[in-house]
Amino acid sequence: QVQLVESGGGLVQVGESLRLSCAASGRTFSSYAMGWFRQAPGKEREFVATISWSSDMTWYADSVKGRFTISRDNAKNMVYLQMNSLKPEDTAVYYCAGGRYSRSRSMYDYWGQGTQVTVSS
Repeated sequence: QVQLVESGGGLVQVGESLRLSCAASGRTFSSYAMGWFRQAPGKEREFVATISWSSDMTWYADSVKGRFTISRDNAKNMVYLQMNSLKPEDTAVYYCAGGRYSRSRSMYDYWGQGTQVTVSS
C-alpha cells in the first residue's frame, strides 16, 4: 500500500512558478512509477507527467512540455512537479498517483487527495 499527500498548490500570476510536492508512505514507493494528473472544473482528469521508478524515464503531456519538470527522491519518498511559466489553462486540481509508467489513469493504483493550482491573469 502507498498513501500519497500532495502539497504546494496555491494562487499565482501568469508566468510565475510553483513546485508541487507529493509525500508517499509505504516501503514499496520506490518500485512504482509516479505520475501527476490534473482536473479542471467540468473537464476529465488528464495526464500531466510521469517518471519511472529509477528516474531514467520521464514523459510529459504536450501542453506542459518544456515548462514542467517531474522528479523524485526515493530516499525521501517524495515526488515533485516544478511548474514554470504558468498559464491560466494550467488552473486545476493536481493529483499525484503511483502505479505503472503510463499516460493512462487506469494504470495507477494509488492517488492523493489533490492540491489546487490557480493561475490568475
